[in-house]
Amino acid sequence: MNRETVVTEALELLDEVGLETVSTRRLAKRLGVEQPSLYYHFRTKKDLLSAMAAAAMAPHANAPLPSLGDDWRAWFLENTRSFRRTLLMRRDGARLHAGSTPTGDLDRIRRKMSFLVTSGVPEREAQMAMLAASRYTVGCVLEEQADVDQQGGEDLPDDVPALDQEAAFEAGLALILDGLEQHTVTAGATAPPEPAH
Repeated sequence: MNRETVVTEALELLDEVGLETVSTRRLAKRLGVEQPSLYYHFRTKKDLLSAMAAAAMAPHANAPLPSLGDDWRAWFLENTRSFRRTLLMRRDGARLHAGSTPTGDLDRIRRKMSFLVTSGVPEREAQMAMLAASRYTVGCVLEEQADVDQQGGEDLPDDVPALDQEAAFEAGLALILDGLEQHTVTAGATAPPEPAH
């Protein structure tokens, strides 16, 4: 048994029972070991949850980084959509991710920010837009996954229309991008002219 095996089994347990019910006792039973042996790999349950959150984010964390010359608008949309898809891959994925610290991908975040700034997005606006898109996405997925849990497979009453979660997400994402574009255009318009060479 190694850390990777423990995390893999913990994520499988998460998908089966949900975040509220994940416990080191259940995980140890699943692995066929005594509970204290888990503490060899993870000192606390919080450490285990952090490792689970990092592993669950792997599909997004390993997505290709933007290249110079890419359209920053298209990249911004796809980056946010990739984040949402990854959160939805796991039961309670948004709750698992919320509050986690992205210690392993700080270099990737810097490279994404550098790409936006190099593409003409003012640095502060780029930072705020990335933060807003991230928190917006987590909030949307939290609601979406809570709706699934609360409904328990029951049909909605006839007078309550089903919400198209993806369409609602896309509408909000478009508003964030529109706002970022406005700031970028305004900043470009007010920038001092470059000196002639």
